[in-house]
Formats: sequence, C-alpha cells, structure tokens
Amino acid sequence: MSKPEQPPRELVSFIESLNEPHILCDRNYRILAANEAYRVKWVGQREVVGRTCYEVSHRYSVPCDQAGESCPLQRSLRSGQRERIVHLHHTHLGEQFENIELTPIRDDTGEIAYYIEKLDPLPVQRSEEHARGLLGRSPAFLAMMEMVARVAPSDAAVLLQGESGTGKELVANAIHQLSRRSAKPFVAVDCSGLAETLFESELFGHERGAFTGAVTRKVGLVEAAAGGTLFIDEVGDIPLTIQVKLLRLLETGTFRRVGSTELLKADIRVVSATHRPLSDMVADGRFRQDLFYRLNIFPIYLPALRDRREDILLLAEGLLARLVAGRNLRFSREAIAWLRDYAFPGNVRELRNLLERACLLCDGDEIDLRHLPSAGEIRSSRAPAGLADRTALTDHALLEFARSFSGNRKALARQLGLSERTLYRRLKALEG
Repeated sequence: MSKPEQPPRELVSFIESLNEPHILCDRNYRILAANEAYRVKWVGQREVVGRTCYEVSHRYSVPCDQAGESCPLQRSLRSGQRERIVHLHHTHLGEQFENIELTPIRDDTGEIAYYIEKLDPLPVQRSEEHARGLLGRSPAFLAMMEMVARVAPSDAAVLLQGESGTGKELVANAIHQLSRRSAKPFVAVDCSGLAETLFESELFGHERGAFTGAVTRKVGLVEAAAGGTLFIDEVGDIPLTIQVKLLRLLETGTFRRVGSTELLKADIRVVSATHRPLSDMVADGRFRQDLFYRLNIFPIYLPALRDRREDILLLAEGLLARLVAGRNLRFSREAIAWLRDYAFPGNVRELRNLLERACLLCDGDEIDLRHLPSAGEIRSSRAPAGLADRTALTDHALLEFARSFSGNRKALARQLGLSERTLYRRLKALEG
C-alpha cells in the first residue's frame, strides 16, 4: 500500500481539538488522520492511518456500496453535502451501531478533496439486540435504524408499522434509550390484551370507589411513565371510546384518573405500534383520523425478515449464541441454506422460536436439517387449509389447532380469520 499523502495541518489540528471520534479521509476512502478519541476507540488494532475506512470499520475488501451497504462517502460525492447514516461497525468492544456524519471539505477550486467523518456510537443494549433480534446490516434494516437515530433525540410521537414479530417493542425501547428520557421509565401497554372495560383504568388509573372492585387508588401507566416513554403496542386495537381520551392526552398533555375531577399533567413521550393498516381503518371509521395524525408524526416502517435476507444468518448466529451460552453449537451448511431460503412469516420471533426448538433437539455440536421443521410441520402450525369460512371450524378442530399452535392468541386469531374476542369466547366456552 502506498504511503498516504500528508493532509493539511489545519484539518489535522481541527479534528484533534474535537472530543468525539473523528477521522480525515480522502476521496479514495484512505484515512489520513485520526484524533485521540478515535484512536482510543480502536485500541487493540494496528495503526489506522493509511488504511481504508471500510477495511477498518467493516473488515471489507471493497467499499460499502460494493458490499451491499449504503456508503456515506459515495452519497456525499453525489449530493455534494453533509450526509448522515447508521452503520454496524467492528470495534474493540465488538460490533456496534454507530451514527456516522460525513462532512465534505473542498479545495480552492471548489472540488471535494477530503472528508471529515464523525462517529457517534448508538448506546443500544447489546445483550437485548442479540437476545431479541435488533441486529442487522442490510440496507432495509440500517435505513430503519437511521430513522431511529434521527427521531430519538426529539419528543416527536413515533408510529412503528410492520408485521407481527418484527421487533416493534425492541425498536421502541431503542428510541427510548437514545433519547434524553433514557434515565426515566419505559412503560409498555399491549392494547390487544386489555378488555375495553379495564382499558381506561389501566391507562389513566382510578380513584378508590370509582367502580365496583376499586378498593384502592391505582396509578395508571401514563403516570408510571412520568418523564419517560409510553409505548402503546397494537394501537389499532384501542376502542373508539378510549381513542377520544387518548387524543385529549396527546393534544393537551393532561388526563384524569377514572372517578376523579382532578386534572393531572403528563410528561411523557409516546411511541405507538401496529401491524394493522391504520389509514384503511380511518377510511372505514374504525380509527379516528385526528388521533391517527397525532400518532403518525414520524412513521417508521420495520422491514419483514424476508425483505432483509442478508441478515438472517447474522441474526441466527447472534440468537444462537444467547440460547446456548457456554455450549459450542454451530449450523451445518444445509441448515444455513434452509434458513436463508425460508420465508419466515413470523419474522424474527419465529426465527428465535425455531432456533430454541433446534437447540433442544440437537445433542451434538451442529444443527442440521433434522433439527429444523419439515414442510409438513410448518403447514400444521398454521390454520387448516381449504376452509372458505374459518369461523366454521368444529369445536374439536379449533381446540386441537389451538393446542398445537406455537404463537400467541393474537397470532392464532389472525391465522383462523377470527377476531380475538370471538376466539376468546369460543375457547373459554370449550375449555370451561
């Protein structure tokens, strides 16, 4: 490798004066200088000056855009402006998400000659990433993480949209961790699991004697999240009568406990999530338009696992390491091919469930096709085929399918084409 050119002393002096990790690069990705904060960050590696940024950060032999990722340098060359992007980088602490800000520096002819790159680690818990799936380097996943990094420092309401199993609560938690509210509570409420009669009390709390059975005052989830983040999961399941009160909370920042006239102030940041098409629900009157606009200030789409296939093996290895801590277990070549080819309709949640099952079935040190579901097993875990009206399932068939289904009741209802309430009533009658 040829010796790198000597960069302007003024630029080197400038980045040395900065507290955050910065490097100076040329247009050919070559690192010309690195400040003390960057050198400390990359302790344990060889000298970085003279090496390419993609080799140091990613251990690639080619630039990021040639390896299937978005390259901030190429983006800046095209736009001629500062660019921001999220990447998964190798560091002496392991792989970490980092927010990269790249600033072009022009010479006296107006041409871009250098780049100053700032690296800002995203403090998302690594254990949670590996345990539950907030891990990836595909363009779709990194684009989502870039949106997370941009909105997290604000107090804007965020609406997470995506299929079940894509990790909406984990992304909501990441937004909380990256916000100024990270030291305060993160409180989640699953709207699909609440009966309408209890919803208002659960959310806003109640006073003693507010209704039959209210023997003490109860603090609601809005109060419990004071100063922090309230995550409203499956917001599309909120009854219309409660949607009005949630709208008032978002518009005025105030609420009342059930049975009280006292107006209380709410200091919370709201992140909501749904797998339902809220815009369609607004059109047919099942969801309030004004509430939709309040929640949808900053929408983030979570890609399905089939849309980020290059992340499947990375996720599988990370999840496997958590599931079999202390045990040396790997995937066979055939198992890797199976994982990459499978569509994963249940997304990351399904991947984790499949791996947990495989670990229990495997007595050796290699997971192979014997430990993964067959086509027949996959079919049997879903709703019976060929039924024009799934509500016509016999009681026996419904019970058998419910007992063999690996997902939760909400997923079971979707597979059967029933509402959760209908499914609940039928199962309760059969099991009672």
